Amino acid sequence: MRLAEERALLCETGRRMVGDGLVLGTSGNVSVRRGDLVAVTPGGVALDALTPGDCPVLDLSGEVVEGARDPSSEVPMHLAIYESTGTAAIVHTHSTYAVVVSTTLRELPPIHYNTLLLGGTVRVAPYATYGTPELAAHVRAALEGRQAALMQNHGAVAVGADLHRALEGARLLEWLCAVYVQAKAIGEPRVLTEEELAAVIGRAAQGPRGASPPAGR
Repeated sequence: MRLAEERALLCETGRRMVGDGLVLGTSGNVSVRRGDLVAVTPGGVALDALTPGDCPVLDLSGEVVEGARDPSSEVPMHLAIYESTGTAAIVHTHSTYAVVVSTTLRELPPIHYNTLLLGGTVRVAPYATYGTPELAAHVRAALEGRQAALMQNHGAVAVGADLHRALEGARLLEWLCAVYVQAKAIGEPRVLTEEELAAVIGRAAQGPRGASPPAGR
Protein backbone atom coordinates (compact mmCIF):
# COMPACT_ATOMS: atom_id res chain seq x y z
CA MET A 1 0.00 0.00 0.00
CA ARG A 2 1.42 3.36 -1.02
CA LEU A 3 2.05 5.91 1.74
CA ALA A 4 0.96 3.37 4.34
CA GLU A 5 2.48 5.29 7.24
CA GLU A 6 1.00 8.58 6.10
CA ARG A 7 -2.46 7.07 5.67
CA ALA A 8 -2.31 5.63 9.18
CA LEU A 9 -1.34 9.08 10.49
CA LEU A 10 -4.36 10.59 8.72
CA CYS A 11 -6.61 8.24 10.69
CA GLU A 12 -4.88 9.07 13.97
CA THR A 13 -5.14 12.80 13.26
CA GLY A 14 -8.82 12.44 12.37
CA ARG A 15 -9.55 10.75 15.68
CA ARG A 16 -7.74 13.50 17.55
CA MET A 17 -9.68 16.19 15.67
CA VAL A 18 -12.99 14.61 16.62
CA GLY A 19 -11.83 14.15 20.21
CA ASP A 20 -10.78 17.80 20.40
CA GLY A 21 -14.14 18.98 19.03
CA LEU A 22 -12.58 20.48 15.91
CA VAL A 23 -15.01 18.74 13.54
CA LEU A 24 -18.54 17.38 13.64
CA GLY A 25 -20.01 14.53 11.61
CA THR A 26 -18.23 14.14 8.29
CA SER A 27 -16.92 17.71 8.20
CA GLY A 28 -13.25 18.61 7.96
CA ASN A 29 -10.41 16.99 6.06
CA VAL A 30 -6.72 16.25 6.36
CA SER A 31 -3.88 15.57 3.96
CA VAL A 32 -0.17 14.85 4.01
CA ARG A 33 2.33 15.10 1.18
CA ARG A 34 5.36 12.95 0.48
CA GLY A 35 7.23 13.79 -2.67
CA ASP A 36 4.86 13.93 -5.62
CA LEU A 37 2.05 12.08 -3.82
CA VAL A 38 -0.63 13.27 -1.41
CA ALA A 39 -2.67 11.09 0.95
CA VAL A 40 -6.00 12.67 1.86
CA THR A 41 -9.08 11.79 3.86
CA PRO A 42 -12.11 10.70 1.81
CA GLY A 43 -15.39 12.54 1.51
CA GLY A 44 -18.48 11.41 3.37
CA VAL A 45 -16.73 9.48 6.15
CA ALA A 46 -16.44 10.65 9.76
CA LEU A 47 -12.82 11.32 10.62
CA ASP A 48 -12.91 9.06 13.67
CA ALA A 49 -14.18 6.10 11.61
CA LEU A 50 -11.39 5.97 9.03
CA THR A 51 -9.07 3.12 8.21
CA PRO A 52 -5.84 3.63 6.24
CA GLY A 53 -7.38 1.93 3.23
CA ASP A 54 -10.17 4.51 3.19
CA CYS A 55 -7.70 7.32 2.44
CA PRO A 56 -6.96 7.72 -1.27
CA VAL A 57 -3.56 8.69 -2.64
CA LEU A 58 -3.38 11.36 -5.33
CA ASP A 59 -0.73 12.80 -7.57
CA LEU A 60 -0.20 16.56 -7.62
CA SER A 61 -2.67 16.98 -10.49
CA GLY A 62 -5.43 15.49 -8.34
CA GLU A 63 -5.63 12.11 -10.05
CA VAL A 64 -6.27 9.16 -7.74
CA VAL A 65 -3.39 6.70 -8.00
CA GLU A 66 -4.54 4.35 -5.22
CA GLY A 67 -7.71 3.89 -3.18
CA ALA A 68 -11.35 3.05 -3.84
CA ARG A 69 -13.03 5.96 -2.05
CA ASP A 70 -13.51 9.42 -3.51
CA PRO A 71 -11.17 12.01 -2.01
CA SER A 72 -12.43 14.98 -0.01
CA SER A 73 -14.22 17.68 -1.99
CA GLU A 74 -11.60 20.13 -0.71
CA VAL A 75 -8.78 18.54 -2.71
CA PRO A 76 -8.46 21.69 -4.90
CA MET A 77 -7.67 23.72 -1.78
CA HIS A 78 -5.13 21.20 -0.50
CA LEU A 79 -3.35 20.99 -3.85
CA ALA A 80 -3.29 24.78 -4.22
CA ILE A 81 -1.67 25.10 -0.80
CA TYR A 82 0.94 22.45 -1.60
CA GLU A 83 1.68 24.18 -4.89
CA SER A 84 2.34 27.55 -3.27
CA THR A 85 4.03 26.56 0.00
CA GLY A 86 6.66 24.18 1.26
CA THR A 87 4.25 22.63 3.72
CA ALA A 88 3.88 18.87 4.09
CA ALA A 89 0.56 18.58 5.95
CA ILE A 90 -2.81 20.34 6.03
CA VAL A 91 -5.62 20.22 8.58
CA HIS A 92 -9.02 21.77 7.78
CA THR A 93 -11.54 22.13 10.60
CA HIS A 94 -15.06 23.40 11.23
CA SER A 95 -14.37 24.20 14.89
CA THR A 96 -16.94 26.32 16.71
CA TYR A 97 -14.99 29.42 17.68
CA ALA A 98 -13.10 29.54 14.39
CA VAL A 99 -16.42 29.59 12.53
CA VAL A 100 -17.80 32.25 14.88
CA VAL A 101 -14.82 34.53 14.31
CA SER A 102 -14.83 33.85 10.56
CA THR A 103 -18.37 35.22 10.33
CA THR A 104 -17.60 38.46 12.16
CA LEU A 105 -14.00 39.58 11.52
CA ARG A 106 -11.84 40.21 8.49
CA GLU A 107 -8.78 39.17 10.49
CA LEU A 108 -8.03 37.88 13.97
CA PRO A 109 -5.68 40.36 15.64
CA PRO A 110 -2.78 39.35 17.90
CA ILE A 111 -4.49 39.40 21.29
CA HIS A 112 -1.97 36.86 22.64
CA TYR A 113 1.71 36.51 21.79
CA ASN A 114 1.22 32.89 20.71
CA THR A 115 -0.40 34.31 17.59
CA LEU A 116 3.20 34.64 16.42
CA LEU A 117 3.41 30.85 16.22
CA LEU A 118 0.92 31.10 13.35
CA GLY A 119 2.85 33.92 11.67
CA GLY A 120 0.99 36.88 13.18
CA THR A 121 -2.45 38.32 12.50
CA VAL A 122 -4.67 35.54 11.15
CA ARG A 123 -6.35 36.48 7.89
CA VAL A 124 -9.90 35.51 6.96
CA ALA A 125 -10.15 34.16 3.42
CA PRO A 126 -13.24 35.56 1.64
CA TYR A 127 -16.19 33.21 1.29
CA ALA A 128 -16.56 30.96 -1.74
CA THR A 129 -18.39 27.68 -2.27
CA TYR A 130 -16.54 24.70 -0.84
CA GLY A 131 -14.49 22.60 -3.22
CA THR A 132 -14.12 25.35 -5.82
CA PRO A 133 -11.01 26.89 -7.38
CA GLU A 134 -12.20 30.26 -6.04
CA LEU A 135 -12.06 29.04 -2.45
CA ALA A 136 -8.69 27.43 -3.07
CA ALA A 137 -7.29 30.73 -4.38
CA HIS A 138 -8.69 32.72 -1.44
CA VAL A 139 -7.21 30.34 1.12
CA ARG A 140 -3.86 30.19 -0.62
CA ALA A 141 -3.63 33.99 -0.51
CA ALA A 142 -4.68 34.13 3.15
CA LEU A 143 -1.94 31.65 4.07
CA GLU A 144 0.88 33.64 2.49
CA GLY A 145 3.52 33.93 5.20
CA ARG A 146 1.23 32.23 7.73
CA GLN A 147 0.72 28.81 9.28
CA ALA A 148 -3.06 29.14 9.56
CA ALA A 149 -6.03 31.05 8.17
CA LEU A 150 -9.74 31.37 8.80
CA MET A 151 -12.28 30.75 6.04
CA GLN A 152 -15.24 33.12 6.06
CA ASN A 153 -18.50 31.46 7.14
CA HIS A 154 -16.77 28.10 6.87
CA GLY A 155 -13.93 27.13 9.19
CA ALA A 156 -10.16 27.12 9.49
CA VAL A 157 -7.06 25.64 7.91
CA ALA A 158 -3.61 25.06 9.38
CA VAL A 159 -0.44 23.81 7.77
CA GLY A 160 2.80 22.35 9.06
CA ALA A 161 5.93 20.38 8.38
CA ASP A 162 4.06 17.29 9.58
CA LEU A 163 0.57 16.35 10.71
CA HIS A 164 1.36 16.86 14.39
CA ARG A 165 2.38 20.47 13.81
CA ALA A 166 -0.53 21.17 11.49
CA LEU A 167 -2.97 19.83 14.09
CA GLU A 168 -1.31 21.84 16.85
CA GLY A 169 -1.73 24.93 14.68
CA ALA A 170 -5.44 24.20 14.27
CA ARG A 171 -5.83 23.68 18.02
CA LEU A 172 -3.98 26.91 18.77
CA LEU A 173 -6.11 28.85 16.30
CA GLU A 174 -9.30 27.54 17.89
CA TRP A 175 -7.99 28.57 21.33
CA LEU A 176 -7.13 32.06 20.09
CA CYS A 177 -10.60 32.42 18.57
CA ALA A 178 -12.20 31.26 21.82
CA VAL A 179 -10.17 33.79 23.83
CA TYR A 180 -11.21 36.57 21.45
CA VAL A 181 -14.91 35.68 21.54
CA GLN A 182 -14.99 35.39 25.33
CA ALA A 183 -12.99 38.58 25.82
CA LYS A 184 -15.34 40.42 23.46
CA ALA A 185 -18.25 39.43 25.72
CA ILE A 186 -16.63 41.42 28.54
CA GLY A 187 -15.24 44.36 26.62
CA GLU A 188 -12.95 45.30 23.76
CA PRO A 189 -9.97 42.92 23.62
CA ARG A 190 -6.59 44.59 23.88
CA VAL A 191 -4.39 43.94 20.84
CA LEU A 192 -0.64 43.61 21.26
CA THR A 193 1.39 46.36 19.58
CA GLU A 194 4.09 45.83 16.97
CA GLU A 195 6.67 46.80 19.59
CA GLU A 196 5.33 44.25 22.06
CA LEU A 197 5.34 41.52 19.43
CA ALA A 198 8.89 42.43 18.40
CA ALA A 199 9.95 42.14 22.04
CA VAL A 200 8.46 38.64 22.18
CA ILE A 201 10.41 37.64 19.08
CA GLY A 202 13.58 39.05 20.61
CA ARG A 203 12.99 37.25 23.88
CA ALA A 204 12.34 33.95 22.09
CA ALA A 205 15.62 34.33 20.21
CA GLN A 206 17.47 34.32 23.54
CA GLY A 207 16.37 30.77 24.26
CA PRO A 208 14.59 29.37 27.32
CA ARG A 209 17.11 30.76 29.83
CA GLY A 210 17.04 34.29 28.47
CA ALA A 211 19.96 36.61 27.86
CA SER A 212 23.26 35.98 29.62
CA PRO A 213 24.05 38.45 32.43
CA PRO A 214 26.70 41.06 31.68
CA ALA A 215 30.28 39.93 32.32
CA GLY A 216 31.55 40.53 35.84
CA ARG A 217 28.16 40.20 37.54
